[in-house]
Amino acid sequence: MQDTAISIDTIRAASRDIVRRLGFMQSDLAGTGIPPSSVHAIIELGLGSVDTARALSDLLGLEKSSVSRMLDKLIACGLIDAAPDPNDRRSKTLRLTTKGRAAFRQIEDHGRKQVGSALNSVPPEDQVEIQTGLRRYAEALRSADDAPYEPPLALHTGYQPTLLGRVTEMHARYYARNFGFGAVFERKVASEMSGFLGRLTNPANTVISASLGGRIIGSVTIDGEDFGPTCAHLRWFILDEAAQGRGVGRRLLNGAMQHVDSHGFAETHLWTFQGLDAARHLYESVGFELVESAPGSRWGTEVIEQRFVRSAPA
Repeated sequence: MQDTAISIDTIRAASRDIVRRLGFMQSDLAGTGIPPSSVHAIIELGLGSVDTARALSDLLGLEKSSVSRMLDKLIACGLIDAAPDPNDRRSKTLRLTTKGRAAFRQIEDHGRKQVGSALNSVPPEDQVEIQTGLRRYAEALRSADDAPYEPPLALHTGYQPTLLGRVTEMHARYYARNFGFGAVFERKVASEMSGFLGRLTNPANTVISASLGGRIIGSVTIDGEDFGPTCAHLRWFILDEAAQGRGVGRRLLNGAMQHVDSHGFAETHLWTFQGLDAARHLYESVGFELVESAPGSRWGTEVIEQRFVRSAPA
């Protein structure tokens, strides 16, 4: 019994020390001038984990009134926007402004440097042990709160086994079921992405995928070679039904935009078609604007094709 008590006290002391060391007792975190609770909100909005006040309240474990006051201050500071949800007029969709995305990048850079510096002070085997231990500790805390366990969602950059097959499958199933696309479309996705994967060694190119329980449930690609050195092409953005309602799409797009911005692309282009309203909302939330719309059949079926362009942040 004594050993258990010592173990619990040691863990509690370490937890308090982590909170202090990471700066969450300070009124200004990561040099942003933003208090810790608001920093958490900026991070979750930036990662795409949530996009409504209710979801943010549930995730942070704060009262709705507290979250409402916090969001009002962030809106007043020009860090977030609140727009009517097209699917629920009683709710508002939250997203970071250009200023908010800059704050998010500053917070992420600060946090990564903190953790990276700490990990560099211990041998690799201890780094793995720290990662595993913290993840299990967080899962245990959720379990103790009677929160149902869900397999952790993981984001990966670069090639992953089954990537080509899963991206092709998700495209084929979704567009056949909802828009009647057929073999021409499936063959086009498979052949063009297969060719792209042969160019993945170029650092301008990337694929970001999301997996749940080891199974890929979403993906987005940035092709940095299609249109020359200053223009990126966003391609093959797709989500499985298992990804819906988890903020996966926003996290993937945020990761893709971080890639294009870090590589200095002046513009990012994407082609889609009329009727994909949920995807369009996500595109516009990260800065894309519709610049062209015309009938076309590049996917094997006549649709109103649309071209969106996002300029690099000023």
